[in-house]
Amino acid sequence: MNNKFVKVGLAGLLAASMTACSNTPAEPSQEKTPDTANSGVYDVKGTGYGGEMNLKVTIADQKITDIELVDSHETNVVIDRAFPVIKERILEANSPVVDSVTAATFSSFGVKAAVADAMKQAGMDVEDITMTTQGPEKPASQREAETCDIVVVGGGPSGLAAAIGAKQTNANANVILVEKLDILSGNGKFDMNFFDIINTEAQKKAGNEEWTVNQVENFIESKSKSGESAERIEVWANQENELDAWLRAMGVELNYNYGGTNHMAEDNQYSGEVIQAGLEKTAKELGVDIRTGTKGEDLILDGKDVIGVKVTNNDNESYDINAQAVIIATGGFCSNKELLAEYAPGYEVMNTSNQMGTTGDFVKVFEKNGFQMENMGKMSVFSNIIVPRRDLTGGADMNLLVNKAGELLNDNNGGLDRAAMVQGQPDGAAFYITDKTGYDSFYRIRKHVGLGYYAEGKTVEELAEALGVDAAGLKASIEQYNADAEAGAENAVLGEVPSRALDAEGPYYGVRVEPANHMTKGGVVANEKAQVLYEDGTVVKGLYASGEVTWQSGGYSQSVVFGKVAGENAAAELK
Repeated sequence: MNNKFVKVGLAGLLAASMTACSNTPAEPSQEKTPDTANSGVYDVKGTGYGGEMNLKVTIADQKITDIELVDSHETNVVIDRAFPVIKERILEANSPVVDSVTAATFSSFGVKAAVADAMKQAGMDVEDITMTTQGPEKPASQREAETCDIVVVGGGPSGLAAAIGAKQTNANANVILVEKLDILSGNGKFDMNFFDIINTEAQKKAGNEEWTVNQVENFIESKSKSGESAERIEVWANQENELDAWLRAMGVELNYNYGGTNHMAEDNQYSGEVIQAGLEKTAKELGVDIRTGTKGEDLILDGKDVIGVKVTNNDNESYDINAQAVIIATGGFCSNKELLAEYAPGYEVMNTSNQMGTTGDFVKVFEKNGFQMENMGKMSVFSNIIVPRRDLTGGADMNLLVNKAGELLNDNNGGLDRAAMVQGQPDGAAFYITDKTGYDSFYRIRKHVGLGYYAEGKTVEELAEALGVDAAGLKASIEQYNADAEAGAENAVLGEVPSRALDAEGPYYGVRVEPANHMTKGGVVANEKAQVLYEDGTVVKGLYASGEVTWQSGGYSQSVVFGKVAGENAAAELK
């Protein structure tokens, strides 16, 4: 089996038919002489996930010698990791007919298509590049087994925290981390907010005493009805209490506390990109053996004890990694519609905001071995993701949700009800609309407007035209909404009194949205030491799990916490 992944969804359908970019022919940047015919630097363009990409491709004597990404509109946490990988593959093959970087399919396509254009201008033979273009198929092979102390499966925030926790507990431990995608990190690198963290420098500075005085007790009380064991909640609370200091020791500073336990890196910088960079840097500095493009396939058991994991890499090589401890941190199954239909029927109709690696690779492995599973049908749905980009959006102090006819929609529905409501609108379209006050109220909106994701209008009519919404219908809906707000009357559609009227004057902002599966909450059960349990409640010796692959009531920071716990306990138990 060749370990390749293709991004799907509306964006994938839109781009799947794209072939090599049709660019205005660009002459090489240096003049040609008979001695240097077809050699030079070519200015070319590609189309990535965010739109146009500009590259410089250097060709000398029919050989690609350099590729420079001049600028792009790609997500920085993706392109910064993916471009060096796709560049290396193209230079090594002297061809853009190479495997795309998994988790960066669109960006890879843009780079490969641009390089193909440069090659054609240089008179080199190259096939047309499409979204499905990959390198030559590699024959399957089996290589010798390897042995280490601890193997971590999954290179997201939880897996990286596990590897770091293990090395910090036992510096001599031989730790291997495998990640099936070609770049590290799961969804964490995209996250704006890092929540549930307490006793932070930012909270102290903000005078947020609820979470800096008696904070552990307050945290335990706040999670008492979460459904998790009292033992796990206590460990969770104590770990969250120390997490800010742990991150800061890695150079990760979350300096903006915007209420409660919510944190960003700064008031204009997402937390995820900073946390991810710090975790990756620290894991490498500690000597963790990181292997991307390597997928965990199955567990190796000796009786009822786990003694390793079977993996397959991008070269189609399969091999065993024998270890004293295995830590599974592979995420949930939001990107696997078959598993959603089986465990959370109805939710498979929605797209997901989660990253493409969340395919539930170990769900069936857990089941066949009799491990305890809980809350497999429990889902976390995010109300608004941008269509077709899939970025989480919203958060303005006030917004309207409307359809193509400009009619107001009830923005209070959640889960499957909201999905059905949106899908039942003309063309299945719904639009999130806010004003300058809403824009000013939340950084996520300002960031997306600045990146050009939102349509803008000086008037309601201009915004409607930009969105493809009926202007008369939208104007009538807003007039009624504003009248209700000013009168303190219940809006007939929303069933409540509007919090405030929309600004009387523009600018106004809007974007097409849909609800999406954000996380699967259910998974394998792990105890307070992050040890996996059998159905009878006994511990699976040698196996730990953390993050979204487990049943956990929290999210991002809880994944980091119990990754760290898994690594620390696994290292402490080494013989």
